[in-house]
Amino acid sequence: MMDNRYDVVVVGGGPAGLGAALCLARARRAVLVVDAGAPRNDPAEHVHNYLGRDGDAPGALLADGRAEVCGYGVDVVDGTVVAAHAAEEAGDGDRFTVSLDDGRSVRARRLLITTGLVDELPDVPGVAQRWGRDVLHCPYCHGWEWRDQPLAVLGTGPTAVQQAQLFRQWTDDITFVQHRAPDPEEEERDQLAALGIGHTTGEVSSIEFAEDRICGLRLVSGELVPCRAVVVVPRFTVRSDLIDSLGLETEDEEEKGHVVGTCVPSAPTGGTNVEGVYVAGNVTDLHAQVLAAAAAGLKTGTAINTDLLDEDLGRALARHRA
Repeated sequence: MMDNRYDVVVVGGGPAGLGAALCLARARRAVLVVDAGAPRNDPAEHVHNYLGRDGDAPGALLADGRAEVCGYGVDVVDGTVVAAHAAEEAGDGDRFTVSLDDGRSVRARRLLITTGLVDELPDVPGVAQRWGRDVLHCPYCHGWEWRDQPLAVLGTGPTAVQQAQLFRQWTDDITFVQHRAPDPEEEERDQLAALGIGHTTGEVSSIEFAEDRICGLRLVSGELVPCRAVVVVPRFTVRSDLIDSLGLETEDEEEKGHVVGTCVPSAPTGGTNVEGVYVAGNVTDLHAQVLAAAAAGLKTGTAINTDLLDEDLGRALARHRA
């Protein structure tokens, strides 16, 4: 059952959202978490670099997190926030009206957006189907599991060469397949050669499989580049519907003059350009892994509680002086 009023409504029930909800609930705040149930890392089998929980299934981590916050009285609802609007008058402290896809609405003093991002994948047959299994992007998340295996880096932008250099730390059998990436600069060519990274030009037509395993990248020319896993560089884009309705600013993040994603800029506390609205996790930090997202939720949770405390103190002083 949902209440009509909350101190904080958290939109998104991933590590950042649940981390903040846990902190706020322990501070005796009334918290609602609304989760659409589409975690970014759902295709992956395991979470890594999470101290004490390395190798856990992503779903198990979130289930345990939900159980913990519910134990402190947090309301968790499966659903989608379709809109959030600032109240015309916030004399009672409720700055926002939050509307859910089931027709219900609640009021909140503060909003925390932790809806994460969307990985926009290269338009190559087989990439989306194998995403999170043997189509990879993060060496720190997947490198150990694919150590000493033949890998191919699918070039789609100027950062692909750097991706190949990173994954070289885990295997000496790696090929940079240029695909639609720009020609490497002379220094980059020397770097690839110095590290023993193969370089193949030509556009890729598809990923080839044998017995439900990747066996190579098929070029338009017909040539097959053998590999067991494919490394890609997605474009990271925040989920924008709610962000647009609130009027939150967004900005492009660039590397080597190439836009790698879009995020919501924020202060170190998670504060945004809209008063009372905070962000945490991948929605504001495109490269945050699971542990970093959970830590960001904790940090932003403390900032929100301090903000609410200042408001509570101001009202208490006004009553006292009256």
